[in-house]
Amino acid sequence: MNTAFFRFYADLNYFLPKDKKQRTFPYPIYDGDQSVKHLIEAQGIPHTEVDLILADGQAVDFNHIVQRDEHISIYPAFSSLAIETETKLRPPLPDPIRFLLDNHLGRLARYLRLLGFDALYFNNELDDEQLSNLSHESQRVLLSRDRGLLKRSQVIYGYCLRTTDSYDQLKSVIRRFQLVDKIEPWKRCLRCNGILQPVEKDVVMESLQPKTKLYFEEFQQCAACNQVYWRGSHTENLQAFLDRFLSEFT
Repeated sequence: MNTAFFRFYADLNYFLPKDKKQRTFPYPIYDGDQSVKHLIEAQGIPHTEVDLILADGQAVDFNHIVQRDEHISIYPAFSSLAIETETKLRPPLPDPIRFLLDNHLGRLARYLRLLGFDALYFNNELDDEQLSNLSHESQRVLLSRDRGLLKRSQVIYGYCLRTTDSYDQLKSVIRRFQLVDKIEPWKRCLRCNGILQPVEKDVVMESLQPKTKLYFEEFQQCAACNQVYWRGSHTENLQAFLDRFLSEFT
């Protein structure tokens, strides 16, 4: 049996056991060719978390076959460090960014939509294979806490959430993908992810409650599901949420 040496940096250590955190450690290489992607994921780290791999100081891709005594350094995405290399692990993120959320992230989907981001969520309608295929086919960033889902080879873009708190999840997504400057509140339907458009009051009059007809004049309607929005008390609560959230990035 041969041995290579691995070192994971920054928040990739979140996935490792205590005896492997923040240090170089030996890792056995068994008979047969083993890609660096396989060996990284064998240690519990989805490939979607990795942005740069160095083998003895040289940038390599996921297909690199790890050699005896090789030193492998693995880095996550850095928001403040631009690393120039000809070896890219995946294509650049689509612009604008689009998300697909797994079956346990309904509240996060609602929060992302509130900020104006395209966030698909199907509420237990899709299994892991369908989610990974849809993420691949539509070039969406798959958000999940399920490492096994994110390890699927079909998944090109993804992010493994480190917490179950939806508010903290939202902060981590915005920071991870550097999206503060791309926030556009009140752009998407919170219910279905469709685009909101201004609509004349008389067009939606029949769907309004009596007090809404009396006190409000400006409305938006979802182009996909026809949900009607106006600046009522519910909007004030959402605006308070937005103000609190945005204040954390100033």
